[in-house]
Amino acid sequence: MYIVRHRALFFLITGVILASSIGSIFFFGLPLGLDFTGGSLMHVDYKSERPALSDIQEQVSIVPLGDVSVRAYGDNGISIRTRTMTPAEHDAILSAISAGTSATELSYTSVGPALGSQFTNKALWAIFAVVLVIVLYIAFAFRKVSRPVPSWGYGLIVVAMLAIDLIVPAGFFAAYGHFTGAEVNSLFIVALLALLGYCVNDVIVIFDRIREHLSKNEKIGLKEAFEDTIGKSIDETMVRSINTGLTVVLALLALIFLGAPATREFALVMLVGVVAGTFSSICRSAPLLIPIAHWFNRPKG
Repeated sequence: MYIVRHRALFFLITGVILASSIGSIFFFGLPLGLDFTGGSLMHVDYKSERPALSDIQEQVSIVPLGDVSVRAYGDNGISIRTRTMTPAEHDAILSAISAGTSATELSYTSVGPALGSQFTNKALWAIFAVVLVIVLYIAFAFRKVSRPVPSWGYGLIVVAMLAIDLIVPAGFFAAYGHFTGAEVNSLFIVALLALLGYCVNDVIVIFDRIREHLSKNEKIGLKEAFEDTIGKSIDETMVRSINTGLTVVLALLALIFLGAPATREFALVMLVGVVAGTFSSICRSAPLLIPIAHWFNRPKG
């Protein structure tokens, strides 16, 4: 009942987190990677000490590629990002940075602008389709619960919470990418889709417990305050939600510190999203039903 009684505080915390995340996205911008914008990306490792980035930038400038981004990669390597290169330009860049030292190309990826635009559209449609299916499922599952909140009201709340649960990790990644050079790629979209499924599962558990209590109260004729029903449902499912979130967090921390560098950013996005989703399901989603119920049951006129 503590969360229900102090729901205004948790709504305020939500507002601060949401405003910070949106501000981060607008201020830093989401650093879109090759999967979205197209271009070429190569990772090179030096066997000896890595030259200064300014020297490498000067070496690659002899190839007419326009703006070229050179960043540190790992302990002794670099990443070079350019517009889509031809095979001849790729060979010329590799020869330029290998002059006077021993450099080994670890990976090379090239994506055309058209393919990047196509991937962006598919990613947005995938997120939209997942959200739509979730709303339809919730509206169907709660079709017999129409008081004090209509069944579609539960779906509306879930959509709002899912939007927040996606904006928060996106805002984190905008700031993270600004300071580390990380870019939004296909794994980022996979992480968001995984978070949609994870977060809605947590919310459904609490909403389903509320539905059970409402149905039971109606059968036995018990007149219980809606706030008490929600508070009781949160208390009954809180331990389960926290334990589920904690086990996922521990697995993600292991992936961040012990896993491959290629999956580290994926795990970071998932970690922020899981923490935000657990907070959302306990402290935001169910308490938000209370003001919505008041609105639906306000005096007419």
